[in-house]
Amino acid sequence: MKLIGIARLGRDAEVKYTPGGKAVANLALAYSYGNKDGNGHKPSQWVDASLWGDQAERMGKYLLKGTVLHVVCRDVHVETFEGKNGTGHKLVGIISDIEFVPKQRDSEQKPVQKPAAKNTEDIDDLPF
Repeated sequence: MKLIGIARLGRDAEVKYTPGGKAVANLALAYSYGNKDGNGHKPSQWVDASLWGDQAERMGKYLLKGTVLHVVCRDVHVETFEGKNGTGHKLVGIISDIEFVPKQRDSEQKPVQKPAAKNTEDIDDLPF
């Protein structure tokens, strides 16, 4: 199964290395879904995902708790584990694509306005 969407990191990524020297970063991703509750919060689905190789090595120091990401996870499945309170279940997957989502501007800030072109000749001279 593939999972595509916007997620928030629940903790800082920690890059580790396999015995063969391959980098891996384990991430806790929170995907919001459904309707807001009485307090204005949406429920979250947590996914334990891993990022491998050069991407893990290069991006690891920037993957900090609270960061908003657009993530594509492949091979998403349910794993069963034994915890302190008995048997538990969690979603796990492997990240195949990841991008940072730019921070949104505060609604109180005024939007930046581009200067208007003086005449149509200025527009025709643009290099794009």
